[in-house]
Amino acid sequence: MQINQLFPTPVAFFNLERPLSEIERDFILNQPQRTNMGNTSSENNYLCEHPELAELKKFFLDSVNHYFQEIHQPGPEVLLRITQSWANYTKPAQFHHKHAHPNSYISGVFYVQTNSGSDRIYFYRSGYQQIKFNVKNWNMYNSESWWFESVQTQLIVFPSYLEHMVQTLAQDSQTRISISFNTFPVGNIGDKNELTQLFL
Repeated sequence: MQINQLFPTPVAFFNLERPLSEIERDFILNQPQRTNMGNTSSENNYLCEHPELAELKKFFLDSVNHYFQEIHQPGPEVLLRITQSWANYTKPAQFHHKHAHPNSYISGVFYVQTNSGSDRIYFYRSGYQQIKFNVKNWNMYNSESWWFESVQTQLIVFPSYLEHMVQTLAQDSQTRISISFNTFPVGNIGDKNELTQLFL
């Protein structure tokens, strides 16, 4: 039997390849926080617009546009820009609720601080499951969810419609900290003759 992966969902991983600077860490760790569902997030949801994170913003933009060009291949006249960016703080016994990112095309999660070996991000298959079987061996075709380890200074990039969550952290965990961001395409999008053209 030959199996082809038809319309796969691309989830990409990029490594920063350097530790965060003291300025970057202090800026992220000392943000005023507000209550979220299961954890907290930064009150400021435009973190990437601050000079303290200028180098991180460049890394995010380079990575997400590399993903965009490689996967979607839209041509050089269209790029992604970061719209909003915020920090997430998940303390011991807290969780990050299941959600997606509306009004965004591609999203990213960058890990500032994790619990090595135990922190995971879970992604969920979208769509109605017409028939549900008892499964003897889970794989990427029959699973309703799939997880990846959360690795410090790694960026995960994925389509914004893809639902994801973080399970409850153990009581002896350190606070898990990440930066999330949304993007939107800018430039000449679509085709004039197909009546799909947008100038954004």
